[in-house]
Amino acid sequence: MIKALLQTMRPKQWTKNIFVFGALVFDKKLFVPEHFFGTLAACVMFCLLSSTVYIINDLGDIEKDRQHPVKRNRPLASGRLKPATAAGVAAGILVVLLPLAFFLDVGFGVVAVAYLVNNLLYTYWLKNVVIIDVMSIAAGFVLRVGAGAAVIPIARFSPWIYVCMTLLALFMGFGKRRHELALLAGDANNHRRVLDEYSLPFLDEIMGVVTASIVMAYAIYTFSAEGLPSNHSMMLTVPLVLYAVFRYLYLIHVRGEGGAPEEILLNDRPFLLAVTLWGVLVVILLYVAPAQP
Repeated sequence: MIKALLQTMRPKQWTKNIFVFGALVFDKKLFVPEHFFGTLAACVMFCLLSSTVYIINDLGDIEKDRQHPVKRNRPLASGRLKPATAAGVAAGILVVLLPLAFFLDVGFGVVAVAYLVNNLLYTYWLKNVVIIDVMSIAAGFVLRVGAGAAVIPIARFSPWIYVCMTLLALFMGFGKRRHELALLAGDANNHRRVLDEYSLPFLDEIMGVVTASIVMAYAIYTFSAEGLPSNHSMMLTVPLVLYAVFRYLYLIHVRGEGGAPEEILLNDRPFLLAVTLWGVLVVILLYVAPAQP
């Protein structure tokens, strides 16, 4: 039962919560112990909160997951985990976690509640509303960034980060919808009703728009945002972002992947290498190069 419960909590998905560290890194407080451990605590809480959301989501999707070629093996859908047990664990986590979130920081507590409400709305309503379903997913990523910003004093964190995060989340979200639509083909509606409102050409058009927007927004950020190196050396990171975006498109369109972005991050070595190099280069440029006044 414990193994089935942990599987339902999706530890692999915790990689998404790395975005909680966005404000810490880009506001140049990565090496300030007080702020680092505060952000780390926020990240751990978001990991538990997101796991609770996955439990709730699986509870609401048991019947549909049983018709999915892959998701039918999930603990709740396969019967390895009882719904009552999963619901009890989810409730217990929330009872402990939400007060702790407000104790850490009131603003962080508000963001945590907003994240929970957004996901509950997604599970029971928004996931069936075309386009809004993916925008709700994107909101979850933006709230992760906001959670990190809430637990530290912000001085140089550019609003462009929120723009880039929104576009990146939309990119991954529409990519996931495309993968689901291609994988399930004519049976798509039986698994996720909203897929009946999408088509592959439509999703390809949207992803083309979002892809161009990501590149433009990030390029503008590296050139004009406050607190970046005064010699505009942050623009050196643009090619790595371009490669990562193109690699992700390649994995979606050529290899038929994209259903689980966290697995791409962990399993595709070229993509992981590009993201790692980008992160290392960003830290070097932000913490070594002289910043704009």
